[in-house]
Amino acid sequence: MAQRQIVLDTETTGLNCSLGDRVIEIGCVEILGRNVTEKHFHVYLNPERDIEEGAAQVHGLTREFLSEKPRFAEIGAAFADYVRGAELIIHNAGFDCEFLDAELGLAGLGKLSTRSFWRAICIPESAIRSMRCANATASRMPIARCMEHCSMRACWPRSTWP
Repeated sequence: MAQRQIVLDTETTGLNCSLGDRVIEIGCVEILGRNVTEKHFHVYLNPERDIEEGAAQVHGLTREFLSEKPRFAEIGAAFADYVRGAELIIHNAGFDCEFLDAELGLAGLGKLSTRSFWRAICIPESAIRSMRCANATASRMPIARCMEHCSMRACWPRSTWP
């Protein structure tokens, strides 16, 4: 049976979940047997707090746009079910995992880092720099350019950008 992989990215209200920053977007694309499937997971989330100006400049999401979106607690179980059993491929795994663990914890769903189905591959920043830039990496793989920094574009195959 082919290895199930999930390419995952998040967007957040800021850089520090210990200061109350929250996940505001999750984008995941499933790869099975080295082929992108139709099974993806994408959600915008209401953080119930302001978005730091620097973060908003990166992803362009606003509190107003997110105000009618679900809260993480409403989708957390569906997210955990989606990633269960998969190998997760995450560019900045430390950052994304810390935020996802915080959200799952707040929702009473445990933490990804303590679940047996969780394994993340971190593509270190140094490896990306060694290829001159993140876009050089993307040009060698069927993924979106990292400069197109929203969670679905960071995960979605370039040929199928929405």
